[in-house]
Amino acid sequence: MSPTPSNTYPDPRTLRVLVIRYRFIGDTVLAIPALRNLRRAFPHAKIDVLAEPVSGDTLLHCPYKDEVIYFAPKSKKRPSPHPTTLWQCARLLRARRYDRVYILRRSFSSAVLPLLAGIPHRVGFATQGRGFLLQRSTPYPDKHEVECFLDVLRADGIPILDTHNENWSDPAVDARVAAALAPDGRRRVFVCAKSVFPLKDWSPEGFAQALGWLIAQRNCAIHFCDSPGNRAYYDEILAGLPAAARAHCHDWSKELPIRDVNSLLRRMDLALGIDTGLLHIAASFHVPVVALFGPLDPARWHPWDTAHTIVRPADLSGPRPLLRLTIDEVRHAIDRHLPAA
Repeated sequence: MSPTPSNTYPDPRTLRVLVIRYRFIGDTVLAIPALRNLRRAFPHAKIDVLAEPVSGDTLLHCPYKDEVIYFAPKSKKRPSPHPTTLWQCARLLRARRYDRVYILRRSFSSAVLPLLAGIPHRVGFATQGRGFLLQRSTPYPDKHEVECFLDVLRADGIPILDTHNENWSDPAVDARVAAALAPDGRRRVFVCAKSVFPLKDWSPEGFAQALGWLIAQRNCAIHFCDSPGNRAYYDEILAGLPAAARAHCHDWSKELPIRDVNSLLRRMDLALGIDTGLLHIAASFHVPVVALFGPLDPARWHPWDTAHTIVRPADLSGPRPLLRLTIDEVRHAIDRHLPAA
């Protein structure tokens, strides 16, 4: 089948289309508006997403894709159930005979991969000198990541009809989470306090102060659900709270895998934390967000299409700029979304 771009959309052909967006959870969630516009342009196509384990799980209930294919280039498991090298992944993709690919990553290797896989029509960012590997390309401009992803579709002539955020969850998990959430009249705040990049972190002491204030002064229940590897960090936060306050904190990390965290996040009244993928999931359900930003630019990475407040120190110098944030700054931001009753 010819991969020649259509000048008319919706395109009636039954093409095989691949979207490449492996690595982080947040970036994967921010690809949902692009997937929706892509599906509208190719209603009869088979649209698959190449993603990493865990981050790809956040798209399991997305209706705009057919399948999530896993690529685990950073996997420490040997052997891994998923491809871990470029060559292994290319062989897997070649067997699927895709007609075109939209590459929502900027690395050189992510443009080489579909070439090795024999995908004839390749569209992506003209970054790292890789434009010659693509049939159509677009710059990576200084604007929000969602709009950058949509620019990849625009580069192929695909109309962008909307940019709103949305997400889905498993109804069976929804019921289980709803049954576990006590109707105690407290407002629910989800907290994500730890990043995979320590330079983005605030401090356990700061979070302990914020949570103690939320529980005592704003009648909130606190919820966590993070990687088991971050458990010690959350234990340190909880150790800074009085025993009575800890009774209003619920750690779901052993009860819900990341693939099911959507069912919890959609029931929150506020999400508070550093710039992480979990905040982007909360935003995709239009939960208000208070995001603590350090070195990364909030103009590019802020929560998309939901009420949010960015808290960022004026002085960004040094390795841990967020350590300059005061508890008063964080409380003031929270008050914009959870004022005193």
